[in-house]
Amino acid sequence: DWKYAGWPPSGEIDIMEHVGHDPGVVHGTIHTEAYNHMKRTQKEGMITVPDAQDEFHVYSIGWTKNKIEFFVDNKLYHTVTRDPNEDFGGWPFDQRFHLIMNIAVGGNWGGEKGVDETIWPQRMEVDYVRVYE
Repeated sequence: DWKYAGWPPSGEIDIMEHVGHDPGVVHGTIHTEAYNHMKRTQKEGMITVPDAQDEFHVYSIGWTKNKIEFFVDNKLYHTVTRDPNEDFGGWPFDQRFHLIMNIAVGGNWGGEKGVDETIWPQRMEVDYVRVYE
């Protein structure tokens, strides 16, 4: 709902990000007003998943009032804990969120080593998305 006025103040939780020029590495990240990639302060964890480009995996988070845990195939690899002294600038995750699934090509991160034009066509396959409360 962008309660705190867009990105990054309203926050972003990247359950899974994978960059083509870094095969086998999966990232789980939060972005907020205080912690984001524009300031190089994002709170990010990484895990090696050698076949991330070729096999299905289960990417998930456990999101509670004061903590977000990141998992791949039920293996915990990153935890972000809320600093109780911060306001929404450091923890805007007290609001309803929307989900986005996309294939991002280029940009500052994905395109930092260029984009191989011979890779097309590409696709993203998703078996399921579930949200539990």
